[in-house]
Amino acid sequence: MSDVPRWLSQIMQEERLPSSFVGNAMGYYVPLAKKIQQWQREKGGVLVVGVNGAQGTGKSTMSKVLATALQEECGCCCAVISIDDIYQTKAVRAELAQQIHPLLATRGVPGTHDTTLGMQVIQDLMAGKLVPVPSFDKASDDRRPESEWTVPSEAVDVILFEGWCIGAVAEPPEALPKAINVLEEKEDADGAWRGFVNERLQSEYVDLFALLDRLVMIKAPDFECVHHWRGEQEDKLRASKASEVGADLSGLMSVEQLERFIMHYERLTRWMFDEMPGRADVLFELSAEHIIESGTGLSS
Repeated sequence: MSDVPRWLSQIMQEERLPSSFVGNAMGYYVPLAKKIQQWQREKGGVLVVGVNGAQGTGKSTMSKVLATALQEECGCCCAVISIDDIYQTKAVRAELAQQIHPLLATRGVPGTHDTTLGMQVIQDLMAGKLVPVPSFDKASDDRRPESEWTVPSEAVDVILFEGWCIGAVAEPPEALPKAINVLEEKEDADGAWRGFVNERLQSEYVDLFALLDRLVMIKAPDFECVHHWRGEQEDKLRASKASEVGADLSGLMSVEQLERFIMHYERLTRWMFDEMPGRADVLFELSAEHIIESGTGLSS
């Protein structure tokens, strides 16, 4: 790995990534960073790039590599914002669960994010302001206090807005009545929850995603891989938290809890698999081994 840039070796060490990751990074992520630099120059202002990927696809790691490559290889200052970090607080989601539907207590689906906060932060960064970027603690299932948010050190050239449902659009109404898993069948028999989620995608999320200049999708081969990879993420989070003295482990999930949790994401994930690839500016298709098998949209 003598030809691997030092900054990439450092990321791989920090994230405990296998040597096979080099192919993804050097073959696809670094070229994408250079493509993003091109887009930014063409726009002549702050470029907002959406990074979409189902749970466990590696979109957060890719975003970290992209941000570093943009800095080290392209001289661009980049801020990364995760849609996970603008989840509504646990208290707000409890109110949604009481007033609208019990399933809204669980973070994840459209309707459980603070889209107003997300839009404000992105617009402020686009205007050259150095504002705090929100942060969410999944282990405690709540937003961190603003004193723990990160502030960019300088005005940014690129914003990477990453998340599992970034750029998603609403499903056709005729797709909603039929339950697709046990969760929907037993806990959303009348379709009220999934109807609410779809309505949110038709309203406030349209405005949020309208801020995107470009959309990148990293696509899993199927939902079964998503299920497996998300389990690996939880194991990694558990190991990390267990090493912290006095860490709050209350938000970590058992196998059964994780199974139910993933069902919240299934409908929209499957819909994005079908609908999004044809309109993404860049599409990376993963194998079951987490290797990018093909990439489209990088050529001029």
